[in-house]
Amino acid sequence: MRQNILILIGILGFIAGVVFMLQGLGIVKAPISSPMIGNQAWVIRGGIIALLSAILVGGVRLVPTRAERKAARRRD
Repeated sequence: MRQNILILIGILGFIAGVVFMLQGLGIVKAPISSPMIGNQAWVIRGGIIALLSAILVGGVRLVPTRAERKAARRRD
């Protein structure tokens, strides 16, 4: 359960990071009065957020779940 929550948080963080990058590049112009639009700082920040979120998802997928650890102990 905890693993699923962390994966969901990672996916949402990745999406947010990509949106921040697109706003910083001026591709996404919503909301209209956002100070993020056309600001290069948000391209970098969004990239960092997206990268860290992808690492979170990948790391969570590498760690075995409790059920997988129990099954591995039973096999030994």
